[in-house]
Amino acid sequence: MAHLRQHGLQAQDVAVIPAAAGGPKGLILQGLDQYLFGEWLAGAPRQRSLLGASIGSWRMAAACHADPVAALKRLADLYCGQRYPAKPSPARVTQEIMGLLQGFIGGHEAEIISHPSQRLHVLAVRGRGRLQAPQSELSTKLGFASAALANLRARKHLARHMTRVVIGDSRDTLAWMPNHFDAFQTDFVALSAENLLPSLLASGTLPLIMQPVRQIAGTPSGTYWDGGMIDYHLHFPYAQLQDRHGAGLVLYPHFSDHIIPGWLDKSLPWRRANKGAHSSWLDNLIMLSPSASFIQSLPRAKLPDRTDFFHYGLDHEARIRDWKLAISASTRLAEAFAAFVAKPDMAIVKPLNF
Repeated sequence: MAHLRQHGLQAQDVAVIPAAAGGPKGLILQGLDQYLFGEWLAGAPRQRSLLGASIGSWRMAAACHADPVAALKRLADLYCGQRYPAKPSPARVTQEIMGLLQGFIGGHEAEIISHPSQRLHVLAVRGRGRLQAPQSELSTKLGFASAALANLRARKHLARHMTRVVIGDSRDTLAWMPNHFDAFQTDFVALSAENLLPSLLASGTLPLIMQPVRQIAGTPSGTYWDGGMIDYHLHFPYAQLQDRHGAGLVLYPHFSDHIIPGWLDKSLPWRRANKGAHSSWLDNLIMLSPSASFIQSLPRAKLPDRTDFFHYGLDHEARIRDWKLAISASTRLAEAFAAFVAKPDMAIVKPLNF
């Protein structure tokens, strides 16, 4: 708050950009992402760490294209265009997502991993215990049931069932995010043209809905799932960032006004990032979040989400229409942000209060 009052918000001060898991919810950030990566941040190039889980990793991969605006549009079109039968099998969903990622990433691997200033880091989860190498749907269900019960007791107990894997740009050490900053073992692996696509697939692999990714080149052997299982909204020790270039701010475009540590914490209101011993991790974080009135203006007065697949059923055209209407509305978020940057209105800046 003190920095914003004195300096406003300058692109050169942004060192880290997190991107949450959340499936279709991420579509509402299209307009803002296009402005941030196509104009605002592009006008102040510097090394920036881009971290994402699930659709967040896909958004950040788009941001690392030579033409981020075109890549973001392509991602949105492919994501909206998903079509499934009434009861798709995990194999069918995996096939659809693989096709989406191949259409989005194919041919652009080199430019993504060698971006001159941006450093992509993809988050995935590797199973432990029953989830290390489950051989059937039943064993997978039992493994995740055990994980959910452990997490209910305390988030730290989830670490017995899964580890965090960061497949990221080797040019960026993420020194502010050491291995044991929390209860989870964290393995850091170099991102490459070979493992980019399977890493993005693993990062968005929904347990039981999709087939797990069994191996990723260069990573520890094991079974991989959605990075959001551990890092749903990416609650990391950002305040430890030591930045040589300026303020070292974390700019967080988010579809929500709160940070939930893990996917299994969604229904646990006491699990919020502003509570507990690690609340200070967010001291240098600026969140950009849509207002309640903006959300009310969207189709069905809500963000796009996975329940839409059930609501619209086989009426794919209606779902695609409403998702694209929401994406069109997202340009208003970019306009509001640009107006704040040009003339900061501190009255609309609030302390993180979840």
